[in-house]
This record gives sequence, structure tokens and C-alpha cells, in this order.
Amino acid sequence: MDFLVIGGGGSGDSNNGGGGGAGGYRCSYNSETSGGGASSESSLTFTPGVTYTITVGAGGVHSNYNNSTFYGVNGERSSIVGQDIYSIVSYGGGGAGSSPTGLINTIEVKRLHSRRGKSGGSGGGSSHERDGAAGTPNQGYGGSPLSTTYTDYFGSGGGGGAGGEAPERTQEQGAAGGPGLYSSITGTSVARAGGGGGSGGSSLENYGGPGGVGGGGAAHTGARGTPGTAGTANTGGGGGGVYLGGAYRTGTETRIPGAGGSGIVILRMPTSSYSGTTTGSPTVTTDGTDTILQFTASGTYTA
Repeated sequence: MDFLVIGGGGSGDSNNGGGGGAGGYRCSYNSETSGGGASSESSLTFTPGVTYTITVGAGGVHSNYNNSTFYGVNGERSSIVGQDIYSIVSYGGGGAGSSPTGLINTIEVKRLHSRRGKSGGSGGGSSHERDGAAGTPNQGYGGSPLSTTYTDYFGSGGGGGAGGEAPERTQEQGAAGGPGLYSSITGTSVARAGGGGGSGGSSLENYGGPGGVGGGGAAHTGARGTPGTAGTANTGGGGGGVYLGGAYRTGTETRIPGAGGSGIVILRMPTSSYSGTTTGSPTVTTDGTDTILQFTASGTYTA
């Protein structure tokens, strides 16, 4: 039994908000790379008659704080659990961080009070004052590093992806989300688990970073009131950040960071071994002599 297990992506943040980290990524199929540069994992052996529980993690959803800013929220974990196997768990992506609110005008004080992104399957991106958070070993990479040429009003950091760390942010633009990974476990090569893009800063608010390949959401760009883009459902992509959140200046316009994309669990086995007994309505397809189950919501498989 081969598997691909991806956790839910983390949400973006606001007020020079970073991008959310992608969900953790673990894969055993065809020697494909797992997240964070890890080698392919060993296949599982399922026992006939045993029921295995499949959990698909939801993406993180921003939380409103005093109607003026939001906190990045981690995604939820995805897993395969059975009484006779070592559980396969992929952690949710890290929620993003942001700058402090209020009139804090010095770089040193902003850096001291800014919110760093959160660690997760892949790490959340931070505002321009802080490093991005770390990813989980063998599951994903970290958010954008702090710029080596740091000055005020830089763009914010992108969330890490399963396939790479988010790049360094620049004076002109928020960083892109880290790239995801491609897998052919379904018979077609598909990219998943890309990080969310970081917002532009100050007068550069329209220069939000793009989401990482594999379902990462882009940061806010364009007219006032435009939200960050959510990570794509069932890819574990991180959500995009926004320059300002909550009531914008006049109190009548709102910018909301993007939510993380939900995760996915995929099982692939010889058709001769497929029992046909499931709950949770997975999508069932075949590729050559194998049957593939794609769980986009939680359920079970009885071998």
C-alpha cells in the first residue's frame, strides 16, 4: 500500500502579513521525494479485515482580533492510523506572522514586537522584521529568511513549501511562497503543498508575492478591500497575506488574509488486493493494475 499524506495549509496574516506554510508532505510512491528534501518512505502493509482511519486536515482560517488585525492559524494534521501499523501523520502548515499594530516607528521596536510565523509541516512566513518559521523535518521547509539587506518597508515573507524554502523578500515585493512537490501517485503528475505569498509593504502594498506552485495562495494585490488568496483545496497550500487587515482607514473596507487549503490522503494498491470497503466517499480510480483512493475528507478503508 503506497500513500501520499498532506496536512492542511496554514493561513496568511495581515498588517504586512506573511504567507501561510504548506501542510506537511509524506510520500512512499515510486521513490518520489517527501517534503523537506526527505527520501521516499517505505510502503505500508495492510492486514485483511482491519479498518484504517483516514483523517484529512482542514486548512487554517484567520482569526479576527479587535477588528483591526488577524492572526495566522496553523492547518490541521492529516493521517493514516491502524492498529497494526506505525501511524503516518503529516502536520498542518504554520500560520503566518505580521507587523505590530499602532504607531511604532522605529525598525528596532517593530522587530521586537512583530509576530513571527508559526512552525508547522512547512513554516509560516513573517513580516519584514522577522525570519520565517521552521518546517517539520522530513515534511516541509521554512518560511522566508530575514533579508540580509534589511530596511524598513520591505515586503513580507512567503510560507515554506514541501519542495523548498520560500525565497528572501525584497524592497519591491513580498516573497513568493515556497514550491510544492509533484507526485504521480494518481497516474498523473500533480503539484501540491506550495506556500502562500507574502504581502508587499507600505506604499508597495500592491506588490504581493505569488503563491508557490502546488496550490499556494497569492498575497493581496490591487484595489483596497482585496483579500489574500486561499490555498487550493486538497493540496495543503498555504494562504496569502495582506498588507492591512480589518477595517481599512475609513472603517468601511476590509482586507482578509487567505485561508489555508485543506489536505488530502491518497492510497494506491494492487487492484487484486482492493476490498472495496470504504467510508467517507473517496474518489476511486485505476491506473494499470492498481486502484487509487483519493480521500478529500476523512473516512476509513477496511482491507
